[in-house]
Amino acid sequence: MRATTAFNKMLAIPGACVAAVTFTPEGIVVDLKRRGKRLRCSCGWSTRAVYDRSTRSWRGLDLGASKLVLRAEIRRLACRGCGRVRTEDVPWARPGSRFTGDFEDVVAWLAQRMDKTAITRLLRCSWAAVANIVARVVADQLDDARLDEVYRIGVDEVSYRKGHRYLTVVADHDRDGAVIWAGEGKKAATLQQFYDQLGQTRTAQLQAVSMDLGAAFKKATDAKAPQARQCADPFHVIALANEAIDKALRWAWNIERDKAKHAAAAAGPKPRGRPPAGSPPPPRDQARWVKHTRWALLKDPDQLKPKQLEVLHELRRTGSVLYRCWQLKEGLRDLYRLSDPADAPAHLDWWLAWACRSRIPAFVALSKTVRTNRDRILAAVELGLSNSKLEGLNSKIRLINHRGYGHHSAAALIAMIYLCCGGLTIQLPTER
Repeated sequence: MRATTAFNKMLAIPGACVAAVTFTPEGIVVDLKRRGKRLRCSCGWSTRAVYDRSTRSWRGLDLGASKLVLRAEIRRLACRGCGRVRTEDVPWARPGSRFTGDFEDVVAWLAQRMDKTAITRLLRCSWAAVANIVARVVADQLDDARLDEVYRIGVDEVSYRKGHRYLTVVADHDRDGAVIWAGEGKKAATLQQFYDQLGQTRTAQLQAVSMDLGAAFKKATDAKAPQARQCADPFHVIALANEAIDKALRWAWNIERDKAKHAAAAAGPKPRGRPPAGSPPPPRDQARWVKHTRWALLKDPDQLKPKQLEVLHELRRTGSVLYRCWQLKEGLRDLYRLSDPADAPAHLDWWLAWACRSRIPAFVALSKTVRTNRDRILAAVELGLSNSKLEGLNSKIRLINHRGYGHHSAAALIAMIYLCCGGLTIQLPTER
């Protein structure tokens, strides 16, 4: 069998046949001969008129331990659709690429599962080449149809670099949290870019949007999708209650510390040496004890250890304000434990009245925030929506960023997010 025939069968290059095979110290060079006479631009316009010709090489999948290079004549055409001179498309490679489509598909498939350093060592290509390949494959595979039939979405931001550099991520609740859009920044204008890309018709179909309690995403949604019900993420609501407990804890600790200072000043200087035998034990450092009640106040009651339960019982027996803080926090959490969501408005109104009369500054301020976002909180309870999938997605995005040891630009990271979290399925050459 001739070498050209063998390589024709092995490579199965679409739209071309093998004209010659050369074995060089750098690898195997396969010269291709085009079958078609028409030139086709990436915009779809085609012609037979040739502007000029040149020879170009493309890196292919390795054959054993040898690199494979495809070499062919490539032509340029004066494209009427683009209005300028363009290089023709070839069926075995993506526009503007110096790698074959099979090589890029394998790189993208590996990038979904391993770090770029391992890919560069396995396939003997550069780090920058892997990043560019991922961007091209994502641009080729990402379909605008992913924005069709989108009814319930979640919006969240994730930090990807020091210096308050953020990405805004939009996920589809009905597609198991798949990413449908990502953009740089976390302002209202960033989310408005998503709504603009979604279009008026598809934006009008949105039924619910889950988000945090920030004003930026609310402003963009009010302007672009006023009909969609906004759902405040329960995690962020309870996080505010935990912050209120921390503030109350610092307030109680300062009070106990001041009491200890005044008591020490009234008692005079502490006697030197060890206390005599049989003397009563020194009094407990109440400020230190209050400081160490934090985890008993913040943890889920079902996960409290016996010593932490004893702390809660002592706070209840002594009538401590910290026990009322714990009750207020658990009362707010009970809003999301109701068996019937129809009881949520009455429960929330009861909690708001209780928090306003508590005379605890941190929870009085929290009640004002909750009252401002009352409709959004009740919508989350009624529809059962939260940003839990987005929070898990943020952890995966941080892992992707860490696995790549950071990315040189937001666009490179966004391409990796689409590749790994956008539901893209890369078909390997062996699966065709």
